[in-house]
Amino acid sequence: MARKRQTYPPPRTGKPPPRPGAGPEAIMNRPNLASIDTTAGKGRSGFSVGDRVRVGGSGRYAGEIGVIERITAGAVPSAVVRIASGEAGQVRTIDLEPSPAQD
Repeated sequence: MARKRQTYPPPRTGKPPPRPGAGPEAIMNRPNLASIDTTAGKGRSGFSVGDRVRVGGSGRYAGEIGVIERITAGAVPSAVVRIASGEAGQVRTIDLEPSPAQD
């Protein structure tokens, strides 16, 4: 009588299953992906201490009007701006816009 052929289960150290997104399915864009403004390093010139400015961009002080207290030059030029509520915050100069003077 012939012996029955032995079968073995697949090895556990084999190839892992393919990663999601590595196949032919559509590419998904992440909603929380940060975008980097590469022009921020150039900054915006024409500001000096004491100027009234409006803070643009999408940060904490966006849309607020304030006065420049200090300007810092560096890899990304920034300024310390004191807003009307009395808070002071550091803002990139690329996000500053000239504000008309109040009489």
